[in-house]
Amino acid sequence: MEFIETPLEGLWKIKLTAREDDRGYFKRTYDEEVFAKRGLQTQWVQENQSLSVQKGTVRGLHFQRPPHCETKLVRALSGSLLDVVVDLRAGSRTYGMHYSAELSATNRLCLYIPKGFAHGFCTLQPDSILAYKVDHAYTPQAEGGLLWCDRLLQIDWPFSGEPSCISSKDQLWPTLDAVLPLNLAGNLRRAA
Repeated sequence: MEFIETPLEGLWKIKLTAREDDRGYFKRTYDEEVFAKRGLQTQWVQENQSLSVQKGTVRGLHFQRPPHCETKLVRALSGSLLDVVVDLRAGSRTYGMHYSAELSATNRLCLYIPKGFAHGFCTLQPDSILAYKVDHAYTPQAEGGLLWCDRLLQIDWPFSGEPSCISSKDQLWPTLDAVLPLNLAGNLRRAA
């Protein structure tokens, strides 16, 4: 595993190493010891998976409010998508900034997303599957989101106009200027 720093503190792009032969490949997608040495989360409570059938589907930008914020470890199992995160941490020097990376079944990249970020993606291929581990169970009353097309965020989505598919809920989230920063004091657990 190769850990690649991003401009947003605590957000890591992870390149998975594969051993290949004529049968295919073998790769480790998570290693508790490696994550613990970096001070990253090692206690996961759920693993989720989503299938997006149409190319150009947008999901997000979602987050959980304190004390239910989630750390996520995301990767594409099939297809390809543009994964996008926005820093919502109160007091962060990169508050309101976003980062995006293409995740695909072939490029073997993951994103480690710390607590306090909104997360979403747009599919670049049909039948794209995203899998992600979370360190906190989904809590409906703590759910929040940002409008995917908020001009303040300046996200360069991979299409012009509207997504091919998006939920009505995701079309109604507020813009960044209407969302309170996430105060994570008391919400951070040290990696075990």
